[in-house]
Amino acid sequence: LSPLSFQSLLFLGLVAAVCLGLNLLFLIVYLICLCCCKRDQDPETKRSHSCCVTWMAVTAGLICCAAVGIGFYGNSETNDGVFQLLYALDHANQTLTGIDSLVASTTLQMQGGLEQHLARLNELLASRGDYVQTLKFTQQLAGSIALQLQGLPAWRGVSAELTELSGQVAYVEYYRWLAYLLFFILVLTVCLLACLGLAKHSRCLLVMMLCCGLLMLVLSWASMAVDTAAAVGTSDFCVAPDEFVMNQTDDEISAEVVHYYLYCDQSLSSPFQQALTVFQRSLTTMQIQIQGLMQYALPLFPTAEVQEGGAGIPIPPSAPQSGLSPLLPQKDLLGVQQLLNSSETSLHQLTALLDCRGLHKDYLDGLIGICYDGVEGLLYLGLFSLLAAAAFSTVICAAPRAWQQLAGRCRDYDDMDEEDPFNPQARRIATHRPPRGQLRSFCSYSSSLGSQSSLHPPAQTVSNAPVSEYMNQAVLFGGNPRYENVPLIGRGSPPPTYSPSMRATYLAVTDERVRHRGDFPA
Repeated sequence: LSPLSFQSLLFLGLVAAVCLGLNLLFLIVYLICLCCCKRDQDPETKRSHSCCVTWMAVTAGLICCAAVGIGFYGNSETNDGVFQLLYALDHANQTLTGIDSLVASTTLQMQGGLEQHLARLNELLASRGDYVQTLKFTQQLAGSIALQLQGLPAWRGVSAELTELSGQVAYVEYYRWLAYLLFFILVLTVCLLACLGLAKHSRCLLVMMLCCGLLMLVLSWASMAVDTAAAVGTSDFCVAPDEFVMNQTDDEISAEVVHYYLYCDQSLSSPFQQALTVFQRSLTTMQIQIQGLMQYALPLFPTAEVQEGGAGIPIPPSAPQSGLSPLLPQKDLLGVQQLLNSSETSLHQLTALLDCRGLHKDYLDGLIGICYDGVEGLLYLGLFSLLAAAAFSTVICAAPRAWQQLAGRCRDYDDMDEEDPFNPQARRIATHRPPRGQLRSFCSYSSSLGSQSSLHPPAQTVSNAPVSEYMNQAVLFGGNPRYENVPLIGRGSPPPTYSPSMRATYLAVTDERVRHRGDFPA
């Protein structure tokens, strides 16, 4: 990275850190204001606060689900772009490796196998000076081909660098993809934990929700910084990729060759055109020379046969005898011809591989993968981090209100009268207490001797008995006073639900009625 690019990435990291600080400062101020404000005991206000917590939880859940969906899409797009880049790098690496392999094999044929065949032919045709000159000329052409091949750029170093780069990119991409996948799962888990904490009214889950929310908030902003820095760094590369490639290959490959492959301008000639032209012309001349030797030198050997298509073509006995060696040169001539045919095939393959269109296509595919799909995926991942930070900020804001509601419910539950017959806790206590002996029942009840038709409602009376006695009487009727046929209010019974202050008021009103009406028999 250039110093300017490094400063840009450092600036983006500082911006993300400042955003995290501002977010935490906002949450701290919110919590302080929530703790300092007076607790309103108005039921309508409590109900509105409860609805506020519910809607905050629903909003946080929806934002979290949307963030995870966007994150999955961005992670997939980034992975596709990186793998497209890796495919282009591997294909380009195969092309460069093929060029080096063809150059090495052709050079070995020109300097190894061809020279051996020509040396034996020199021994066989040593008595004929014109044939010896032809063989020397052929050997010079083979040396010229080897020299032209050595002048081609050696891609071995570039191929090794591409292999190392491809391995590093694949390694980093695998763990990046896996880390984001685990991050998505963690986000969903924390969101589910928050929903359970709010639904179960569990203090333990609320504390865990608050701690995990703070942790996920920090991780979200850190992910935002990494995604933004990666997107900006990749965009800087995509703005001027040619300069980056030229700087990386300046020490091994000439600027002309790099320019040829980067732009692939058909109006410009290939930097390998001269070498390939010399290769082709030398090869054609060598084939002509070997054909001439096979046509004029073999008839000097009366027992020689030329193998063509698997059938022997005998030389006529009337061929002139020159007293040459009885060794047959057709084997070496056929060997030279096969080497030249193989070299011609290698020439065509080498011409196709050195053409700019193949490597230029790989270059464009890599750029499209990293600069379009990759950058798009990083931007979506940045959006995911931003939405996740908003969702967990909402969760953190909802946790204190949920805690206040839970504490209020606990206080209201403790403030309930234990002698209230409509209190579920009092009912559970009454079922475990034995009935008091001095209490009188309004009617006799027997499940085995009597029937419900024999039960008659008692006369309407006004009783100033304590509420505890009324509760025990209600227990005798099955624990539910609502099963009585006499109206509760008309007979001076306590209201269905009341607080201790309401009970005191009720007793005062009852005493007032007793004083006005007089005493009635129980």
